Amino acid sequence: MASKKPWPVLVGEYTSLAFLLPLTALVGYGLGRLLDHTFHTGWIQYLGLFLGIVAGFVQLIRQLLRDTRDGE
Repeated sequence: MASKKPWPVLVGEYTSLAFLLPLTALVGYGLGRLLDHTFHTGWIQYLGLFLGIVAGFVQLIRQLLRDTRDGE
């Protein structure tokens, strides 16, 4: 039987997720913009933004699934 996590640990985990979601979108957009500048295109930045958002949500879902599994 798994022990419950103390509330400061939970606050830290969910606060990191609050920073992770916008940060992944920003990094994806930034890398896409850099690639746009390198290859003289105009669409890669939006692909990078999309992939960054998807990566953030994937991590959010993984964390939520892990927490619900631990609570059983």
